[in-house]
Amino acid sequence: MAVAPDRVGLGWRGELAAGILSSLAHIDVLEVIADDYYRASRAGIAALCSLARQVPLSLHGVGMGLASTIPADPRRLHAMARLMRQVQAESWSEHLSFVRAGGVEIGHLAAPPRTPHSAAGAIANIALATRIVGSAPLMENIATLVQPPASTMDEAAWLAQIVDGAQVPLLLDLHNLYANAVNFGEAPEELLLRLPLARVGAVHLSGGHWVAQPDGAGRRLLDDHLHDVPPAVFDLLTLLARHAPQPLTVIVERDGNYPSFAHVLDQLALARAALRAGRNA
Repeated sequence: MAVAPDRVGLGWRGELAAGILSSLAHIDVLEVIADDYYRASRAGIAALCSLARQVPLSLHGVGMGLASTIPADPRRLHAMARLMRQVQAESWSEHLSFVRAGGVEIGHLAAPPRTPHSAAGAIANIALATRIVGSAPLMENIATLVQPPASTMDEAAWLAQIVDGAQVPLLLDLHNLYANAVNFGEAPEELLLRLPLARVGAVHLSGGHWVAQPDGAGRRLLDDHLHDVPPAVFDLLTLLARHAPQPLTVIVERDGNYPSFAHVLDQLALARAALRAGRNA
């Protein structure tokens, strides 16, 4: 039986649209921010459907807050279900984060305490989301500048408990993993190898920049999607490809400070090279 190949693509952004549409031969897959289309016009949905007919498309949610002991808002889940039906996307994903507390939208992907209690809340929310949307999401690890207070589990164990308990694939953001590792004194390679790599279904790559800590005691890496993917993160992709036999879908994310589209395509080429290096090791 033929093994499906790895795929490399990027996140759909309006600023990159012209370059994407003229370069589809070099793009295997696109990821679209679903929240941008929950209230889209009929013309906007038609344009998205047209895009989905030209290239495999995945919907990426940012506002559900599934890693919470608070039940997810069913209105957002029904909006994702409706969009999945309209667009016929091949998959959808969300973050292992919370985004609201006490009824207040905090406007940020926040890391909950890593505890068995929060893991159970995430598993329950993922089950609810799967029932309403009709398919299971890929769940993404997030970056954090502070270790979540009151945690009793480390990041690798917490992620494994959720993806194993919910029986969902992991959307592994390698820059988030890298940032968390260097910010808190861990070896990125060791953190990667402690994750359930057989459950990785997709990968995010992005860049960031260093920021000073308020107390002046040091600096931390902020994941901002405004910079190129650093070489160390491509090295992690190579390591992942060496240890994960299943085909990987890799998405390069860029949310501003846009370079030329030729430079964006160079980032995709570097991702393909990193995958080849891992597969051939």
